[in-house]
Amino acid sequence: MKKIIFYSYLKCSTCRKAAKWLDKKEFSYQCIDIIKEPPLLDYLNLALEQFSNDIKRVFNTRGKAFKSINLDIYSLSREEIIKLLSSDGKLIKRPFLVYEEKKVILGFNEIEYAKQFM
Repeated sequence: MKKIIFYSYLKCSTCRKAAKWLDKKEFSYQCIDIIKEPPLLDYLNLALEQFSNDIKRVFNTRGKAFKSINLDIYSLSREEIIKLLSSDGKLIKRPFLVYEEKKVILGFNEIEYAKQFM
């Protein structure tokens, strides 16, 4: 069985859609509240590596938390970005899914999920 860690926010409709998709396909996953427990540093680093060509994709740019920080994230060092993301789970694009501890999927796109898991 493939190991899936699913960071989500209960009030997020996209997270609920992703969880419903995983349940429908009968995938076993560990669900973690991204607000109470932001992703581990290893997973944030993995996401930043994976999306190094566009780090903005790791951020929940539509959320109030992101809009309130009013920062140019491209001017921040990797360490500053990690510190910022781990300080507030609402800043992170969600759902934040870690697949086999080596791949991160951000947000929910049914086609992308199907490609990864089928």
